[in-house]
Amino acid sequence: MSQLVLPLRLADHAVFASFLDDGNETLVATLAGLAAGDTGQGCWLWGAVATGKTHLLQAVCDRAGDRAVYLPLKMLAEAGPGVLEGLASRELVCIDDVGTAAGDEAWELGLFTLFNDLQESGGRLIIAAAAPPRECGFLLPDLASRMSRLPVFQVRALGEPQRVSALQLRAQHRGLELPDETAAYLIRRSRRDMASLYGLLDKLDLEALRAQRRLTIPFVRDVLKQDFGS
Repeated sequence: MSQLVLPLRLADHAVFASFLDDGNETLVATLAGLAAGDTGQGCWLWGAVATGKTHLLQAVCDRAGDRAVYLPLKMLAEAGPGVLEGLASRELVCIDDVGTAAGDEAWELGLFTLFNDLQESGGRLIIAAAAPPRECGFLLPDLASRMSRLPVFQVRALGEPQRVSALQLRAQHRGLELPDETAAYLIRRSRRDMASLYGLLDKLDLEALRAQRRLTIPFVRDVLKQDFGS
């Protein structure tokens, strides 16, 4: 069993059903297949901030259950590479923000050992990073070489029409109705990265529940005025 003792909870919204896969259909199908038990090499997904990398890793773990484990390296950096010990007992090891370990000899050796142990046990590694393997800054050539063997996918950012659809999909997953005009208003009046938009939707969900209101433009405008004075 894993030696990981830190309590890492998955976000309740981070499931495949709430991820709009426009432009990322092949990647999502690959991850869903791995989570369902398909054979494969695992994969490496990379992309800009707030494109959904963490969502997808956690969706794999949600679908796979106890067969998988999720490790956000930014959160675990201070714990040291010992958290990697024993993880080869899992079928799927999903590592987020792997670039955090690049350039640190101890972490790189830990990842190298984990990669080899998973190969021997038949497990698979799913990695998320800001760049492809060869551009991630690994100092250990053997680690860079092994990571480069993984199928690589770029997570494509959503365009504005797709952001509206993504917001509506997330709202639907939460049991909310988000009309087209309200979704478009949100995108015009807030930061346009999906992490910020989803955070605002969470806030609106709570406020709508308290006020027993629907997500109309007047209601959203009032909430935004309270938060941002605009």
